[in-house]
Amino acid sequence: MSDVTDAVAHFAEHGTAVPALVLASLAALIATAGFRTRWSRRHGQAPPADDTGARPPTTERTAGTGPTGRTTGSEPGGSDPGGSEHGGESALWRMRTTVRDAPGSLAVLCAALAERRIDILSLQTHPLAEGTVDEFLLRAPGELNGTELADLVTAAGGARTWTERADAHDLVDAPTRVLALAARTALDAAELPLALRQLLGRCTIRSLPATGGARTGARAAQEVPPEGTLEDTVLRLRAPEGGVISVERPHLPFTPAEFARARALVELDARLGPRIPHARDVLTLPEGSDITVRRADTRDVAAAKAMHERCSARTLGLRYHGPVGDADRYLNHLLSPRFGRTLAAQTASGRIVALGHLLWDGDETEVALLVEDGWQRRGIGGELLGRLVAMAAETGCESVYAVTQASNTGMVAAMRGLGLPLDYQIEEGTLVVTARLDPVTRSGAPLPHGERIGRE
Repeated sequence: MSDVTDAVAHFAEHGTAVPALVLASLAALIATAGFRTRWSRRHGQAPPADDTGARPPTTERTAGTGPTGRTTGSEPGGSDPGGSEHGGESALWRMRTTVRDAPGSLAVLCAALAERRIDILSLQTHPLAEGTVDEFLLRAPGELNGTELADLVTAAGGARTWTERADAHDLVDAPTRVLALAARTALDAAELPLALRQLLGRCTIRSLPATGGARTGARAAQEVPPEGTLEDTVLRLRAPEGGVISVERPHLPFTPAEFARARALVELDARLGPRIPHARDVLTLPEGSDITVRRADTRDVAAAKAMHERCSARTLGLRYHGPVGDADRYLNHLLSPRFGRTLAAQTASGRIVALGHLLWDGDETEVALLVEDGWQRRGIGGELLGRLVAMAAETGCESVYAVTQASNTGMVAAMRGLGLPLDYQIEEGTLVVTARLDPVTRSGAPLPHGERIGRE
């Protein structure tokens, strides 16, 4: 993983100074890895690097084919995870078990799997002091459930066995997947939390900033050594901007190999510094005015604060559900790529007139909008919201929610304009609107309100 980190960092830092042949080889590897990792939504997938959140167009396909155009149920290369060489149904499983570090132990386990017609598609080993953790990708007969699989492995000498249903994403080999994650992290600082989640599976990632709170990130960082700490189901790493990144996975302990991979991704992020994709979409509003939509980060705090000062108290109250306090403090949080992604709409003079936020909230995802008074009711909020939801869908989110006041008809109208199934919850004047992002309704989402007339 460190070799991948060095290669990608060198590529990102030196650009054209890298020999053309090396650039071509690295680009081919990254393109292949990126194509393969888009097969799955389970662990999240990021939008392309030059990303302003443009919503994907509705696609058409012939009956009997999946979204990629292949016959439903088929996999690349003609294999079928739902079928079996024996003519019956089969299923993919991820399994992790601890095996004694003794000659023949693994052979006994493999023989037991073969007796039940279970194919071993891939195997990774994680050496530990008391044994070896073996991680398998298996194709098993469809009638075999997770408990039966674990019992079979335990009888063959495995211990602390964990199983989980897998999908086509897991067919991608580990080096290709890690290379793709490193490339994504190198191009966009907002990718780090998502890359860690995809690398480590189902886990909770928390960023403790270096300022604010009773137990600040700066104090916590003093308790975490430069190399980080690994404590069974919790790993902690120093964040590149200060503070601490904490990753918890209660259902499955981390291995030293996983810890080293996570640390390498964080080191890559630290070496490259602040960065976001530079793509800009120029949009024409219904009345003919042009605005530019681009990604924003903490370097836009001053412009964002100026926009807040131009907004009325009513507009700010609808956005923040009450009086607005210290703008510097919460804007640094909202614009930080550690907590999500931000889109800004700006005029030809460069003045920011609207902000849209996609915020990672544990396993859930929040969307939020603020449009300057003089630019409201022109479709800008709906445009930003549609792009944010498309980003959420690309990263594998199943739903997004917006928290607002029941009187905020503009936000409600923007959510309804997505054309997605909505759930409403109202409590003491606070309204939570949740949009479900299943693939069928995503493909039918309307196009943006503005018309894209070019990309700079």
